[in-house]
Amino acid sequence: MDIRTFGELIDWTRNLHQELARCLAHCASRNEEERASALLTYLSSHEEELVRIVDGFKRQSEKNTLETRVYDYLHHNPIQTHRTCDGHYADLDFQGIYREVMDFHDQVTDLYRTLASKAEIPEARELFESLLEMETHESMRLARQIGRMDDV
Repeated sequence: MDIRTFGELIDWTRNLHQELARCLAHCASRNEEERASALLTYLSSHEEELVRIVDGFKRQSEKNTLETRVYDYLHHNPIQTHRTCDGHYADLDFQGIYREVMDFHDQVTDLYRTLASKAEIPEARELFESLLEMETHESMRLARQIGRMDDV
């Protein structure tokens, strides 16, 4: 996907969450470890919720903000994830799944933080600061929930 505007960037991050949700759900029934399978199911539903939240940010944003040109940050610092669902998560244990999903969220958080700091118009900065706050909050919530699952 060639990302030229903030709107396209938001679509791209939403699509990453959506693809991750799809892959986690696909791998949940294939992972032989019961705890890992339950984690994959939970993470998939959480990623689907993030898709809805990100969609809401886009719907509420001003058209001119969404059409603002984005810096070429992605060409230098692309988010690393398993973009094809090859069953990768079906082979990981509970902690491996946790580490990879949290790393993905850390990369998205870093992306939003960088874009907020580089945004030249206040509306764009505000949009990415809001997305950053949401992603940070959701990552902390996810870490707490997974910590509880790991305690069981």
